[in-house]
Amino acid sequence: MDGTGGSVGLVIGAASGVGRAVARTLAAQGIRVAVADADRDGLAHTVRLLEEQGHKASAHEVDVTDTARVEALFDEVEDGTGPVTAVVNAAGVLATGPAAECTDHDWDRMIAVNATGVFAVGRAAARRMGPRGEGALVTVASNAAGVPRSGMAAYAASKAAAVAFTKSLGLELAPSGVRCNVVSPGSTDTPMLRAMTAEPEALVQGDADSFKVGIPLGRLGQVEDVAEAVRFLLSGSARHITMHELYVDGGATLR
Repeated sequence: MDGTGGSVGLVIGAASGVGRAVARTLAAQGIRVAVADADRDGLAHTVRLLEEQGHKASAHEVDVTDTARVEALFDEVEDGTGPVTAVVNAAGVLATGPAAECTDHDWDRMIAVNATGVFAVGRAAARRMGPRGEGALVTVASNAAGVPRSGMAAYAASKAAAVAFTKSLGLELAPSGVRCNVVSPGSTDTPMLRAMTAEPEALVQGDADSFKVGIPLGRLGQVEDVAEAVRFLLSGSARHITMHELYVDGGATLR
């Protein structure tokens, strides 16, 4: 991704939160952006925000659990906008609670969206960017993928699968020059976080009962913090970085 009009970025999960912030950040860099999500209304709002910035964007409704639809999505974007050079996997769902109380539905949904969705997108991207020998992919995972979290076992498992797949894909695509990296946010002020807890700011202090340290930098992450990390890993400034996982969590995982 060189930040010129020749670059095409596909942001999946762009209807809100981190995905929306990524789309706006890439568009501000001069990238022609295509946005995709299952949330039609949220997607339309993202497009309006981009238009207010003076940028055009194509919108594509997609359920990442439908692998055939994901393949069709890439064809749509490349036919309408041009060869994709940057792909961002930012779609995700979350259900919390003790593992012993996790329902089959919640488990299946998180695996389907957070893991199988990343697989479908990564495979489709590899089939196109690999032969062309150009491009970069970033998966937005979670610091829960690398550090145990009480009440988040299923979510953590799904994100760990996404991380492992992305890194392995990066290894396979490295000879072609295509890079694959992961950004793993911690507690970030998004609609998903606010749906999880009524007092998100309390996460800054941590919770000894759930064996969770707080956030050393003393604040919740903002979506722009994550978007900037994604932008960097897609850019030429990160041309020698692949198979890397970048934590954006204010030090919450102590790594």
